[in-house]
Amino acid sequence: MPRIVCRGLLIDMDGVLVDSTPAVARVWARWAARHNMDPVYVTAFAHGRTSRASIQELLPAATPEVHLEEDRWMLEDELDDIADVVALPGARELLAAVPSAQRVVVTSAAGNLAEVRLRAARVWDLVHHLVTSSDIQNGKPHPEPYLKGAAALQLPPSDCVVIEDAASGTHSGKSAGARVLAIRTTSTDAELLAAGADWIANDCASLRCALAPASDQLTIEFPANEIPRLPKMS
Repeated sequence: MPRIVCRGLLIDMDGVLVDSTPAVARVWARWAARHNMDPVYVTAFAHGRTSRASIQELLPAATPEVHLEEDRWMLEDELDDIADVVALPGARELLAAVPSAQRVVVTSAAGNLAEVRLRAARVWDLVHHLVTSSDIQNGKPHPEPYLKGAAALQLPPSDCVVIEDAASGTHSGKSAGARVLAIRTTSTDAELLAAGADWIANDCASLRCALAPASDQLTIEFPANEIPRLPKMS
């Protein structure tokens, strides 16, 4: 088993802790229909980014006021569509295995949306540190989200491991100076490796995390011979 040693975990939400893929796909499909765009392309393009950044790139000719209004529409629709949002395998076990002072959830979702999804997935009670798009100026793949995450734990990024499922988040973590353990819940191995992933595991259920006795060092182990899984989104 590969063995990783660190002092803090910076954990993405959607695709790592929470399976919101059906809800996200429905919302972006409705948004794409409003603008006569391909819903499959739009959904894949937006994954791992803030909705504001995605909208700005998808509607480059629109004014900032239009971007803001579209982002508000997106947030309201996302807040209303959480019927099948659930925890991913191993999410709760991962959070419970790591002391709260040594982990933070870093998500591209807005603060109120992150709370709604974490509550729907029944892991909100285990989330004590949270960095959302409401806390930053620059979203993933910019390094700011994971720099803020490391700062929340009062640790240098080099002492932290990011757990990500998206190429944009992987790039964000690497740019921040952290190591990245990617998981195969959304993106392909090729996409994750191209973004700089240091390791790839199947999902949180594959990970075995423990705190070393009389130490602040965390160890993470996972099978080295896991069979790659097909991504949920094309």
